[in-house]
Amino acid sequence: MAHSPFSRRALPLAGAALLSLLCAAASPVALAQPDWPQQPVTLIMGFPAGSGVDVVARTIQEPLAKQLGRPVIIDYKSGAAGNIASEYVAHAKPDGYTLSFGTAATHGSNAALYKKLPFDVEADFVPVSPVLDVSNVLTINPDVINVKTLKEFVALVKANPGKYNYASTGNGAGTHMAFAEFNSRLGLEMVHVPYKGGPEAITSVVRGETCCIMNQVQTVLPHYKAGKVRLLGVTTAAAVPAVKEVPTIASSGLPGTKGFDSSIWFGIFAPKGTDPQIVDKLNAAVKAVLEQPEIRERFESQGNTVRIETPAQFKKTVHANRVKWAEVAKAANISID
Repeated sequence: MAHSPFSRRALPLAGAALLSLLCAAASPVALAQPDWPQQPVTLIMGFPAGSGVDVVARTIQEPLAKQLGRPVIIDYKSGAAGNIASEYVAHAKPDGYTLSFGTAATHGSNAALYKKLPFDVEADFVPVSPVLDVSNVLTINPDVINVKTLKEFVALVKANPGKYNYASTGNGAGTHMAFAEFNSRLGLEMVHVPYKGGPEAITSVVRGETCCIMNQVQTVLPHYKAGKVRLLGVTTAAAVPAVKEVPTIASSGLPGTKGFDSSIWFGIFAPKGTDPQIVDKLNAAVKAVLEQPEIRERFESQGNTVRIETPAQFKKTVHANRVKWAEVAKAANISID
């Protein structure tokens, strides 16, 4: 019986080809889901409803849903400076349907403050896209600490070490770290009073329970316009158009304030292992939302700056942020546990 010359020679090649196909089928690229999403996408929010970060997330919620063609749901898992939400997402299925709406605190300073986190803020997440750079502003209640300039504020606090209480939106939050960096640079002794979120923290200042806070411009703006609080200095390197009359802390000329830039960012993260094609599709959708004039104008009118980056660029931003806040935490001797 004659044997086909193909049979013996081709079998090893056919086996190799089959093995190659099987390996390709198991690769992330082959498992890509070009038809993603097929169901609602959930943003896990680590801070209370009504907080500054929540307002930002809700602003892009519907426009993002339109870009993706599926509903976008915000699920609140607040507490522990956003760590509860971060842990949930870190252990979620990496299918693109469960995402974290994170901050410079949840994916930066928390790593320096909490020594026993059940996740790694970089290794266990895939940075998808930033959304905003957010300026904080030193906000005071003049009935509690009656000063009109940053220099007067510093002089009065230095003359009364330990007398004045400042509020924050939680241990390790950006509002806490900004004030901690400020106090460390200027050698001020103040008492930190953490609250559960932005609404409670700014309310404590308005009511006079605390003297001041470094809170987001968008959060304090209504109280400022109502004449209930006074703004002494923004934490960004450049002035904020929404409150252009308020100088930067860096321009005060006070020792220790040169180069002061304590802005924070908000952004979206996916669990480790999420398909790169899904990440890229998400990034493109967020970019399309942020490029809409009405969205950009709304954010800028609230004192924020839109930030557009690729996933690779955002990854570098996250790493640099983590390094910066580790240095601040060490200099200010801050640790939560």
